[in-house]
Amino acid sequence: MKEALVRNRFSLLVALATATLLSPTAYSAQSAAKPTKSECISCHEKVTPGIVKQFLSGKMGKKLDCSSCHGLAHKSANDAAKATLPTPETCAKCHPERVAQYRKGKHSAAWLAMKAMPMITHQPTYIGGGGMKGCSACHKVGEKPAADLKRYGSGACDSCHTRHSFSVAEARDPRACQTCHMGFDHPQWEMWQTSKHGTIWAIEPTTGRAPVCQTCHMPDGSHAVETAWGFLALRMPEEDGDWLFDRVTILKAIGVLDDNGKPTERFEAIQKARLARLTKEEFDRDREKMLTACSACHSKSFAQANLNIGDEVIRDADRIFAESIRTVKALYDEGLLKKPEGWKYAPDLLQFYEAKSSAEQELYLMFLEYRQRAFQGAFHSNPDYMQWYGWAKMKEAAARIQDDADRLRREKRLK
Repeated sequence: MKEALVRNRFSLLVALATATLLSPTAYSAQSAAKPTKSECISCHEKVTPGIVKQFLSGKMGKKLDCSSCHGLAHKSANDAAKATLPTPETCAKCHPERVAQYRKGKHSAAWLAMKAMPMITHQPTYIGGGGMKGCSACHKVGEKPAADLKRYGSGACDSCHTRHSFSVAEARDPRACQTCHMGFDHPQWEMWQTSKHGTIWAIEPTTGRAPVCQTCHMPDGSHAVETAWGFLALRMPEEDGDWLFDRVTILKAIGVLDDNGKPTERFEAIQKARLARLTKEEFDRDREKMLTACSACHSKSFAQANLNIGDEVIRDADRIFAESIRTVKALYDEGLLKKPEGWKYAPDLLQFYEAKSSAEQELYLMFLEYRQRAFQGAFHSNPDYMQWYGWAKMKEAAARIQDDADRLRREKRLK
C-alpha cells in the first residue's frame, strides 16, 4: 500500500514536469530558436531580396550558403568586387561527373567558338565581350579564361540552371533552350516547337510521348551535348569525291584551308572550338548516339533513313553553296572585287555581315542562315524550315550572286 502511494506520487511529479516542458509557452520558445542566418543572407535580404528568395527555394539553399560559391572575402557593399565569381570548377566540387560531361560537349567550347570568329573583333564590346547583349549572352555557356570573367554570366552552368534557384526541373524543360536556340542562324527551338514532336509535346506536356530537346541531345541527363554534324555541318574526310570538292571550297572560304588546300592557323581554332568533325570516328560516335536516341521510339531502320536524308540535304546544299563561293572567288581573281584591308582571306565567310560587297552579303546569308535552316530543319523534322526558309532561299541567293557577278563583268566591259 505504501509502495503503491510512492509510485503514484512519482508518476504525478513526472507528469507535471512533462506538462511544464511541453506547455505552449515553453514549446513556442523552443521552436523560435531557429538556426542563425549567415551574414550573407541577413544582408542580402535587404539588398537583393529576390535573389535570397530564389536561393532559399532551391535545393542548394537548403544545404549551402552564399559563401560556398562566392567565398568569404566580400563583407560589405563597399567590397562587392571581392565576391568570387563561380565557374564550372566551382560547380565541379559538388557535381564532378556533370562538369566532366559538360567539358566533353560543345557547350563548353561556346565562348572559344565565338572568340574564334574574326567578325567579333569588329563589334562593340557589349556584343562579343562581357556585356551579354549580343553573341556573348548565349556563348557565355562556354568556359572562359580568367581575363574574360565578368560580373554576370560567368558560371556557364547557370545558363541552363539559372540563378539563384539552379533548378534541375527548369533545365529539363525544353523551354530552357529557347533563348539561345532560336532566331537567325540556329532556330532549333522554333523548328522543334512547330514540328510534330513539338506539337505533341504542347498538347501532352507531361505524358512523355514526344521527345524534347533533352531527350535527344542529353540522353540519361548527360551534359556532353554534341551532334555528329556540329554547328556548321562540316566534316573531314569525305568519301564522296564531288562532295569533298565542294567541302574543300567551303573550308577555303572560311580560311581553314589555304588556296593550296593546306591547313591554316584557323584550323587549330576550329578544331579546339569543335566547329567541325575532323575524324570519321568522331562523327560516327555522335551519329550512333543520335541513332540510339531516335530508336527509343522509332525502328532503327526508320531512324537511319531519316538521318541519311538529312545528310543528303547537307550534300545538295553544299553544292549550291560551293558554286556560289566559286563565283565570288572568281570576282576576286578577276580584280572585280578588292580584298578589304586587314583581311587575309577573300572571300572570308567568318567575317559574316562585315562583308564589303553585295555578292558577299548574299554569300554570308547562304552560309549562316539559309544553309543552316535547310539542314537543321531536316534533322528537326520541320518541312517548312527545310524547304522555304532553307532550300528555297539558298537557290534565290545563288541566283542573286550570279546576277551580281554578271553585272560587275558588264560594267567592266563598258569601261
